[in-house]
Amino acid sequence: MNEPISEPRAIPAGDSTGLYPLSQVRAGTSVRIKHVSGSPEFTSRLRELGFCEDQKVRLISRHTNIICQVCHARLGISTQLADKIMVETIPGQKAA
Repeated sequence: MNEPISEPRAIPAGDSTGLYPLSQVRAGTSVRIKHVSGSPEFTSRLRELGFCEDQKVRLISRHTNIICQVCHARLGISTQLADKIMVETIPGQKAA
């Protein structure tokens, strides 16, 4: 069975740097990637897919996987991967 996903925050408080994981973004919200963590092989592959620093990402949906629009393409990633992508809100961006 699928476990329920906790309700994301519209604009998460984040840590002292103002960053929070992509997995905590509400569907319909656009954010900017600030840091990708993990092994060099892992981060390199995410960057090849478009998940790189300063890239704008729009979260399309949150179900079993997280669907994002990145570089004019929609990509699905797991919540575990999204936890390793730290983002910030875009000034002036209204939460959905």
